Parts: sequence; C-alpha cells; structure tokens
Amino acid sequence: MQQPGAVRWPQGKRGCMALAFDLDGPTGDAMLNGSLWSTPEYFTFGAYGPYRALGRLLDLLRAFQLPATFFVPAWVVEQWPQQCQAIIEQGHEVAYHGYRHESFWAISPEEQRAVMAKSAAIFKQYLGITACGFRTPSGDWHAETPQILRDAGVIYSSSMRGDDRPYSIPVAGHTPLVEIPGKWEMDDYASLAYTRQPDFPKGGDRIASYAHTRDNWQREFDGAMDEGLCLTTLFHPKISGQPGRLLLLEQLFEHMTARDDVWFARCDAVAHWYLQEQQHD
Repeated sequence: MQQPGAVRWPQGKRGCMALAFDLDGPTGDAMLNGSLWSTPEYFTFGAYGPYRALGRLLDLLRAFQLPATFFVPAWVVEQWPQQCQAIIEQGHEVAYHGYRHESFWAISPEEQRAVMAKSAAIFKQYLGITACGFRTPSGDWHAETPQILRDAGVIYSSSMRGDDRPYSIPVAGHTPLVEIPGKWEMDDYASLAYTRQPDFPKGGDRIASYAHTRDNWQREFDGAMDEGLCLTTLFHPKISGQPGRLLLLEQLFEHMTARDDVWFARCDAVAHWYLQEQQHD
C-alpha cells in the first residue's frame, strides 16, 4: 500500500531495488588479528569470492540486465585488480568497504581517515575511479564517521538500519550524507554461511533451506515494492556465488524482474536521485 508522502521513484516506478554485494575476499577479523595467515581454510574460503564466484555473479547480472553495487575492501582490489575492473567494465559500481574490512566503530577518527585515504588512492591506482559510496564493514560506525565520509568525498552510505527508504544524515559544512539502509533479512550470511573456524557469526553454524531462503527474500522484496520503498541486499559472492546458490539467485531475479513497477538501480544512482529530488521534501 502506497503511504501518503511516500518517495516518488524515477520513471514512474512504484518501488526501488538496489542490488548490492560485499566482495570481502578473505578480509575481516581474522586478517586484522593475524590469525588468517595460519588458517588457510578461512583464507581460501574468502578468496573464493573474487577468484571464483564473482565471474558467475557478473554473468547472471548480465543475463537479467540488472545493475548492482559492489562494496569492496581496497586490499581485495590490490590482490584481484582484473576481477574488480571487470565489475566496472560491465556497468556496475564499485564502492568503499574499508581497507581490510575494519570495524569503523572500533578505530579512532584518525585511523578511519587513514583507511579512507588509502582506499581512495588504491581505487584510483588500480581501477581509475573515484568512488562515492561506502558500506561500513561491521554494520556500525563511530559518531564521527559521517563527517569523515563526507570529507573524503563520499555522498552516500549503505550501513545503517534506520528506515526502509533513503534518508539524510546532516554533516556540518557539507550536503547531507544519504543513507540507503539495509536489512539483516537480506544478508545471505544469516541463512547460508557455515564456517567452523573462525566461529563467525556466533551461533551461525547452520544452513537454512534454499527454498525457504528464497521465499524469505521474495517476501521482503514484494512487501517493500508494494509499499513503494527501497530495498538493498547484503549478499557476498563467496556465499551466494556458489553453483547451487546461483540457482537460488537466478530464481530470485526471475521473481524480481517479473514486475514492471520496480526501478532497479545502483546505489550511487539512488543517492544522486535522492539529493536532487527528495532531500528538500
């Protein structure tokens, strides 16, 4: 049901779907604390994403002509530059996701600024781009992070959970930071990840039925589109880009594209549209 005052999407569409993937590779807590280098099992599990799974995902997105945003730690760009360049060549967006998947809530403002500066330099050197988007690796951030992001030239984040529409976060001296909120329900780790060492996420040592997982995602999509909202995903190539799960995504994309009232957009397009059309409403 369209609510009074609901956002108005481009092209007369009812709802907005912004597909997004976190191409983490083997970055994360195990890399940050050094245990990764003595855990080849976990390293290869992460490396499978950019090395093997990413190509399948790009092929599937091309088949459905769907745009997407990939949030990529800069360390992954350094190790797999050709794979990351392929993302851009196929019309998708590459955006910031830390250098080694740091938790921004746990590091100082100076360290956050250093991560952003290093990431920007690597993106420019290896990909030839200046990114405008950011997703905090840990799902939370420091109180000063919005200011740091805007100072670094970032116009939007997809990190918080405060709405199911884009919203603005005021930042002194800048136009607002646009937030494109995610939902844990659309995180493939919640239902499809199984890693014994390291045990992350705690209690996550199970895999849900693929059919039930697809049903959950489709219900979230239908509900959001029926209400004229914006939905994004927190999918990970190393999780969703495996052969059986690619069939799951194929069925999900078939379901999504069966509707003709959805604006499929990269996150940067959503942010630019919001800044032009919605922030003053």
